[in-house]
Amino acid sequence: MRRITTDPEAFDAFDALYRAHVDAVTRFLARRIDDPHTVADLVAEVFVAALDSSHTYRAERGGELAWLYGVARNILSAERRRAFKWARLTARISGSRLLEPDDLARMEEKIDAESAGRRALQAMAGLPKSERAVLELVAIDQLTVAEAAAALGIRQGTARVRLHRARRGLSLVMEGTS
Repeated sequence: MRRITTDPEAFDAFDALYRAHVDAVTRFLARRIDDPHTVADLVAEVFVAALDSSHTYRAERGGELAWLYGVARNILSAERRRAFKWARLTARISGSRLLEPDDLARMEEKIDAESAGRRALQAMAGLPKSERAVLELVAIDQLTVAEAAAALGIRQGTARVRLHRARRGLSLVMEGTS
């Protein structure tokens, strides 16, 4: 990926990146957030952040989607921190970001389609955060171990160990609930 922010011709490349991966990024966020307005905002933030940080992309560390998932995880973490702080400061969040009715309906369909993914994430909630992150990226988001490692900024060997532990831990949790 070329440096989009400094190369005017690279805007076409960014457009292609957006079109190729917007649905995957939307699904990634819809599995983790159930509000269509927030999902739409975060998808936009991911691609703005990708535009701003396009110079950090390294193809040898993983594909574009793995990189975008890493960006999305950072955006999601920042959003959760912001929401937690806001909830502490106010009893009720007022105002709503508006979407057109058709956009809202499409976003609700995507969120509904990802309900199984949200249930799986809830089952994984008891796992340590580092193990859960690798498992989510590999099992739910369909990244390779190498791509998950790149998205998390860890070594492949570390990712493999965490994935093994997460699968073993999830197996124990699932046995306990059956």
